[in-house]
Amino acid sequence: MKPLFLGVGNLHRGDDGVGPLLAERLAQDAELAQIAEIMPHSGEGASLMHLWEGRERVIVVDAMKSGQPLGTIHRFDAIAQTLSYGVFRYSSHLFGLAEATEMSRALDMLPAEMIIYGIEGSEYTFAADMSDEVAQSLKKVEADVRADILRD
Repeated sequence: MKPLFLGVGNLHRGDDGVGPLLAERLAQDAELAQIAEIMPHSGEGASLMHLWEGRERVIVVDAMKSGQPLGTIHRFDAIAQTLSYGVFRYSSHLFGLAEATEMSRALDMLPAEMIIYGIEGSEYTFAADMSDEVAQSLKKVEADVRADILRD
């Protein structure tokens, strides 16, 4: 089964658009599109759980807010690390990425491998522009995600 890439967020909400923007970029790469399933996602938790159920490898990118400086990149091995509730919740979903990950863990439904990249954002209002710091961090995360997808 192909690896799954999920770009979580909303393109129209400033820094929250980082995940879907990366999904758009990756989907334009013909090589990646052949070897991975690449999709944007709103971040609704039950739907996320359904998408990654039974997968071998899942890679997720989402904006987050943990108090670190704007643009800070976090990389979580979701198999080895638990996620704090609320750090990925910058949408209308009360059951988002962290909650879905931890519920999947409790139900023994996590993929065999699951990497989550969080980029520290600050602007999540509708029609806001993505901050320069998040846009710069996205370039590094894009390179890391490409490497994660291409490795065997």
